[in-house]
Amino acid sequence: MPIIETSQSMLILVGLLSYLLGSVPFGLVVTRMMNLGNLRDIGSGNIGTTNVLRTGSKKAAALTLLLDAGKGAVAVLIARAVFGEDAAQLAGLCAFLGHLFPIWLKFKGGKGVATFLGLMLALNFWVGLLCCATWLIIAGGLRISSMAALISVASAPLWMFMRLEGQMLMLGLILTILVYIKHAPNIRRLKNGTEPKIGEK
Repeated sequence: MPIIETSQSMLILVGLLSYLLGSVPFGLVVTRMMNLGNLRDIGSGNIGTTNVLRTGSKKAAALTLLLDAGKGAVAVLIARAVFGEDAAQLAGLCAFLGHLFPIWLKFKGGKGVATFLGLMLALNFWVGLLCCATWLIIAGGLRISSMAALISVASAPLWMFMRLEGQMLMLGLILTILVYIKHAPNIRRLKNGTEPKIGEK
């Protein structure tokens, strides 16, 4: 049961706070704190885990992964505990949008995969776990992060359907579309056979 009765104003507040949490660019924060240079000038210039790995620091990449996933999960779990399931889904969406379009970086953020996996784990642990397993299998076999991400994210609606999580299906489809839009350059490189593998400069 939610602690506080949900109202329109409360939902707006949940959405705003979740967006602000999601917009924290942990990739930039971690690389600067560890004196690894300006992440925007490294590799693809993206603020996500894959590009952080291109700094040569696996520790920084792992920390970025945990923090980016964590902000999505935290937004969902707090919103659910205080306001209920509808607020949890709204919080997940807004945290995700914050990561993709952070106000602090002129709305030029990451591609959302770690945040997606984190909020999926929080929304439904088994759906999230299946998405993570899909990512690991594809990444381990092909060594292409973007391919693993695209397949993992696209599998989410399937896992939701199989586990009878119909109330999450619309959110899953929206998040999947957003991830594919943000991965448009990667998709072009995959078609051309020029997409770099994990760990490549």
